[in-house]
Amino acid sequence: MIFHKTALEGAYIIDLEPFSDERGLFARTFCKREFAAIGHSKEFVQFNHSHSNHQGTLRGLHYQRPPHAEIKLIRCIRGSVFDVIVDLRHQSPTFLQHLSVELSEQNLRMIYIPEGFAHGFQTLQDHTELIYHHTAFYAPDSDGAVRYNDPRINIQWPLTTTTISEKDNNIPFLAQTFEGLVI
Repeated sequence: MIFHKTALEGAYIIDLEPFSDERGLFARTFCKREFAAIGHSKEFVQFNHSHSNHQGTLRGLHYQRPPHAEIKLIRCIRGSVFDVIVDLRHQSPTFLQHLSVELSEQNLRMIYIPEGFAHGFQTLQDHTELIYHHTAFYAPDSDGAVRYNDPRINIQWPLTTTTISEKDNNIPFLAQTFEGLVI
């Protein structure tokens, strides 16, 4: 694995190093020693799988508040997504800045998201699937979200949104409330 630092401290884009032969492809997606080298010491306690039927589906931007803040490792295993993270750490010099990266089954890229970030994505193809690794168990009372089209963040989503949950579409803008941004 090749870890690429990003402009958002603690976040990494990770390129897999596949071995290919006549049988197909093999690539390591996690190694405790390699992740320890970037400062990762927490255990992944929950893995999730999402499937989105339609191109243009938007999910997010979600996070969990302390004490259930979590590190996430995201990988696209089918199709492709425009993946976005937003720094919600008040003391960070990159507070409310975002980073986007394309994750796809072809590019074998992952994103490592530290605690204190919101995460979301838009599907670039029909029938797209992601695998998420989490360092905290899901805690509904710690749910937090930032609106996907908040003007303070100004994410330029590549496609018109075709599908979004009612919950995600009704998140207040940051100018209306900073409740939930206690990271």
